[in-house]
Amino acid sequence: MRLFSLSVIAIACLSAGSLYSVDAVANEAKTLAKTAQASTDLPTSTPVAAAQTVTDKTPAETPATAPEDVNPAANTQATEPAATVATDATTVAPEPAPIPERANTFVNDAILPPSITWHGASESLMLSVDNEWATPFEQSSGIESPSYEATIAWLDTLAGETDKLQKVSLGKSPQGRDIWMYIASSEGINESARLKQNTKPTVLVQAGIHAGEIDGKDAGMMLLRDIVKGDKSALLDKANLLFVPMFSVDAHERSGEFNRVNQRGPVNMGWRTTANNLNLNRDYAKADTLEMQHMLRAINVWQPDLYIDVHVTDGIDYQYDVTFGYNFAQGLSPASYRWLENSYRPAVEAALTEQGHIPGPLIFAVDNADITKGMSLWNPSPRFSNGYGDARHLPTILIENHSLKSFKQRVLGTYVMLEQTLKTVGEQATKLKSAIQEDKYRASPLITLTWKSAPLAKGWDFKGIDYKLEQSPISGTEVVRWNGQPKLYPNLPVLAETVPDIKVTRPSAYYIPAQWTQVIDRLNIHGIRMTRLTKPTELKLQQYKLSNPVFNTKDFEGHQTVKAESELTKVSTTLPAGTIKISTDQPLGDLAVLLLEPQSPDSLLQWGFFNPIFTRTEYIEDYAVEPLAAKMLKDDPKLQAEFDKALTNAEFAADPEARLRWFYERSPYYDNRYLKYPVYRSR
Repeated sequence: MRLFSLSVIAIACLSAGSLYSVDAVANEAKTLAKTAQASTDLPTSTPVAAAQTVTDKTPAETPATAPEDVNPAANTQATEPAATVATDATTVAPEPAPIPERANTFVNDAILPPSITWHGASESLMLSVDNEWATPFEQSSGIESPSYEATIAWLDTLAGETDKLQKVSLGKSPQGRDIWMYIASSEGINESARLKQNTKPTVLVQAGIHAGEIDGKDAGMMLLRDIVKGDKSALLDKANLLFVPMFSVDAHERSGEFNRVNQRGPVNMGWRTTANNLNLNRDYAKADTLEMQHMLRAINVWQPDLYIDVHVTDGIDYQYDVTFGYNFAQGLSPASYRWLENSYRPAVEAALTEQGHIPGPLIFAVDNADITKGMSLWNPSPRFSNGYGDARHLPTILIENHSLKSFKQRVLGTYVMLEQTLKTVGEQATKLKSAIQEDKYRASPLITLTWKSAPLAKGWDFKGIDYKLEQSPISGTEVVRWNGQPKLYPNLPVLAETVPDIKVTRPSAYYIPAQWTQVIDRLNIHGIRMTRLTKPTELKLQQYKLSNPVFNTKDFEGHQTVKAESELTKVSTTLPAGTIKISTDQPLGDLAVLLLEPQSPDSLLQWGFFNPIFTRTEYIEDYAVEPLAAKMLKDDPKLQAEFDKALTNAEFAADPEARLRWFYERSPYYDNRYLKYPVYRSR
């Protein structure tokens, strides 16, 4: 009973708004927490059960949801605790918030903004440091995360205790490490075909795509432990879990205490980019890296119903500790958005709030130095995990835990979110799967390639942190000084990328000549269905004519990216045998459009896969073009009229090379493939 009282006292304190106060109730909660932690000696002990009891309560109130045409971040605020719990706290008079003090746990605490010690009900999820089944995170009292080898060794030991936990390698990293995925199911399944047969929804949780942002790994280890050795095996009654503890495994082992200066722990953190210095969360569309190719194949093979990508933020200070989001209702998966917004978010926010956390939507300030300018909501393209999920109709959640919160707080918040995810997905399997099917076969005739921002009608009451601007003698400009004091910014304006900008009609199919092997290979890795012409075929098609290409002067993610103007033209052509045909009437048809339309920001053209088409390889000498031009003018009176019109342009008339080139481009000697996008469209 004392352990249950701990949870109630902690929640009551939170519901009274005293998360940041130090009063008698908080002190009593700490005392009980220490007693409970010291007495914990089995994974099925009372602390875990007590936390489960509290989490399983149904909140009397759920948060209001945003209209379906608005991103969740626009109007969603953290859910208040259950009304019955809040009533328990009405007799507690919280003291004024204390002056924040600088933490001293991690090497960078001295240079980060002030931090206030956090306590929440989710702390009871942790086992004592000397418990046989304590994770390395728990053994360190919540400040360390284990190495690659130690992580796999611990998980393998856990898997040896049960048939419910299996593991498979998704493939090798560039440095030769296995990217392991653990499969948790009540049937002990280790094959994708058998997992599909159990008809339960499958959740894929991915940690460490940025290896320094590793909260998901330690949270997942604790949750799997409690499923296998504790009292949470029922989570697998209605759902399956795929868990990748470390995605960017090579970067995970480039570990050190100075890797992420803006983040409070763990003590040693991995690196942001791979061993090849590529950012995996910019690689979904182009799929350059071995790691990403393995992950995309795994998604195609295992067919998860929900994809969770766990990160840690940079940026501004605020009260929220667990923020998460997904693409907008205006995107390519509106049915999935509705489920995420109206079913998933309320349940997860309620669970987080009840356990002492402050959940919120993804947060991007318009101006980090002036919060009053409002928030900016982002509609990511498919280079990012959540944008990619929207394009392939896989509901995808981007978790961004707040970097200025302690590692322990972030990990425990992630645990609560993952646990509630399995509950909600299991309970709403039919609704989730129906939404996915609706999106897969929606086949919108118009596809939006780019978006513009516009202010939303309703603002956001933002739970921020107070700050001031100070003139810095170091930088010579004003810098933000966060003081750690909670501050509500009511009705902040919100700008959201909800207005369609560039749109294209959906073709019935694309045709790609067989020589573009790298392009075809990438499309195949994505799982896009394709067929091959078996004989030469004459067709009337559409083709883009490109002009004015502008190349990025700097390398970006291993590519020289390019943008070009495009004009859609009608052509009659004979496609050779071996040409690839990609119908857009397929579940990944929308993804194919985003990868093959030239004006799409993540098209393979803009990533540089077609850069050779911008190179001229044949020329004509002046001594040849002069008599050629004279003959052309003599044979075609209309051409003379066109040339006379061109001469009215003074710049053209004064440029001898431009005048000769004008005739060459209209002659049969000119390269008729130059600046022609070699991907055809059929209407």
